[in-house]
Formats: sequence, C-alpha cells, structure tokens
Amino acid sequence: MASDKLLHIANFTTIFACMVVKFPQIFLLVRAKSTKGISFNSLFLELIGMLPPPASSTQLMYYDYPPPTYLEYPILMAQGWRLLTLQSWVVDLAMSLCLFISAGSKLAQLQCLWRTKDSDQVSALSWSLAIYTSLTRIYTTLVMTGDMQVLVRYVVMGLLNVWVLLTVLHYRRRATKKEQ
Repeated sequence: MASDKLLHIANFTTIFACMVVKFPQIFLLVRAKSTKGISFNSLFLELIGMLPPPASSTQLMYYDYPPPTYLEYPILMAQGWRLLTLQSWVVDLAMSLCLFISAGSKLAQLQCLWRTKDSDQVSALSWSLAIYTSLTRIYTTLVMTGDMQVLVRYVVMGLLNVWVLLTVLHYRRRATKKEQ
C-alpha cells in the first residue's frame, strides 16, 4: 500500500534527521567561534527534556508501540534512564513533564533571540529538521497509535519549533537589511 510506504519513509527519515539534527548547529558554532544568540538555558532544558527517553520511550514501549515511533530518542540522547515502572500514570506523568521541559527549552531559546536580536549563530537548518521530525511524528502517531498525549506533544513542539525558526529568519533578514 502507498500509505505503508509513506509511513516507512516518514519513520526512516525522522530517525535519520534526528541523527544529524544538531550537526548544522555544531558546525556553525565551531566556524563562528561564538555562541552569541544561543541560549544555554534552552540547551540545558532540551537535554533535561530528553533524559527521560526514558520517559518518552518508556511510554511508547509500555503501550507496545512499534519501535520506529520512538527510536530517535536514544539517538538524540547520544548527541547532546529508563523509568522502571509498571504504573501507566507514572509514565504518563513523566511524558507530560517532558512536554513542559521541552517547551521551556524552546521558549528559553526564543527569549535569548529576542534579547540579543542576533540569530547568526543559530542554525536554521537544525530548526527546520526539528520541524520536519515533529511533522512526521504527528503523521506516524496519527496512523500508527492515535495516542493523544503523544500527538499533543508533537503538535506543541512543532509549533514552537516553527516559532523559533521564524524568529531566526526574522533576525537574519533584519541583519541583512542593516548591512545594505
């Protein structure tokens, strides 16, 4: 079926994108030799938000979802605990907390961009890949599991990723106009 093929492509490309999502940002910072415009608080919260791949992955494993729906979490952790429980409410609570921590990470990055009005060291490609992975996970969640809590997380993260990308592009455009 065409939808099965699309689903496999979405899962594979999401996992691949998560393997490389931080590389453009890392390369840009190394080249610029500056971290201006990058929020330490955002990076810290993002890392804390992923510590429970544990939480995210455990929830998806607990409900017996197919591995391609969550394999990017361990990969993302390698770039930047597994909850031992049989209680679904603990897993669900941890997933909800991850949403708030991850959202806080995006908001901290936005705050840093607004304060510095400088996005030269922020990789638009990394944020674009983050948007792509959110969109593909919205699709795969709808098709494979229909889990509303997971779906809400991806929708919220996707919207915040778009907001960060638009802010990055806005400050790039302003910098380009000032140079002319």
